[in-house]
Amino acid sequence: MVRKKIGVVFGTRPEAIKMAPVIHTLKQFPAEFEVVVIVSAQHREMLDQVLDVFDIEPDYDLDIMKPNQSLSHITADVLKGLEEIFIKEACDMILVHGDTTTSFSAALAAYYQRIPVAHVEAGLRTYDKSFPFPEEVNRQMIDNIADLYFAPTKQAQANLLQENKPVDGITVTGNTAIDALAYTKEMQQSHPVLELVPEDKPVILLTMHRRENFGEPMKQVFTVINRLTAEFDELNVIMPVHLNPNVQQLVAEHLAANEHVHLCEPLSVEVFHQLMAKATVILTDSGGLQEEAPALDIPVLVLRDTTERPEGIKAGTLKLVGTHPETVYAETKQLLTDRASYERMAQAKNPYGDGRASERIVAVLREFFQDKNRQEGYDE
Repeated sequence: MVRKKIGVVFGTRPEAIKMAPVIHTLKQFPAEFEVVVIVSAQHREMLDQVLDVFDIEPDYDLDIMKPNQSLSHITADVLKGLEEIFIKEACDMILVHGDTTTSFSAALAAYYQRIPVAHVEAGLRTYDKSFPFPEEVNRQMIDNIADLYFAPTKQAQANLLQENKPVDGITVTGNTAIDALAYTKEMQQSHPVLELVPEDKPVILLTMHRRENFGEPMKQVFTVINRLTAEFDELNVIMPVHLNPNVQQLVAEHLAANEHVHLCEPLSVEVFHQLMAKATVILTDSGGLQEEAPALDIPVLVLRDTTERPEGIKAGTLKLVGTHPETVYAETKQLLTDRASYERMAQAKNPYGDGRASERIVAVLREFFQDKNRQEGYDE
């Protein structure tokens, strides 16, 4: 078989976590694949943490991050930077993940160079282009460009089929987030934030970073946190604070003075996964946490009005609560005080896979290129 060059492009911490297992699995077949890792560094500091944990050294780093960067800036810089790399490397396929602006720009850049695109975590939908913004439009555009679709669930597969994507290009793989979690669970790390989690007292892990929650929605949730910690003396809240200035300012104004709220910088992925496992309840607007926490048997209240991960809602591992203060308060209090409600969510089956998604993805890529070689007359 002629060795194929696979370009793997990502730019944010969540993408890096979910693509790391795919990169490692591809590298298990050096006779078949040359892997070219390209990062945009859309999120510089948080990305570098993940690269260190998973021992991944990029071949190219666009290093585009600037303070208060706009979506247009990210798109333009990634398109321009990748054009030069794609021409130089002549990749046989580009792998992108999920729904970031880096992923959309990479798919478009690959299309302009007539390079096939494989989309990891394809088919997620809210069908509301404003929520999440800009991710919903990004992922739909990527799937209009892609040639191979790695759907994490049957629901994602159904969405793609409904959109008339070719059935023979879609594979249900599970989610690579579970693969990454299996990797980091083997690491035993010490960190001061882990010492803040008492064994016998309730702990809320809080994360918020989405653009649609900037401003009033975030303020409303923080008001609920202050109300809950005033009501429950033993309750602790831990919040790794996103580096976005919009988030940092609101946290400083509304949570910093609360002695029950422990604020920290974004954590390395293996420490964060250990923190998740110690939490009682997770409140988040993150997509990745909706997939990871159920694998650890931790209930998740999703601080959004819609989710592209309905499987978790259906399974009972997640509950959509939005950001209205009375709803967030009532749902959180119920999990803190009603053991039966808590156990129903904690014991629900994780719908996001068995930790072997990257194996399935690479198996499809191997078959794809073996078939292509046969069609082109190569001797295997």
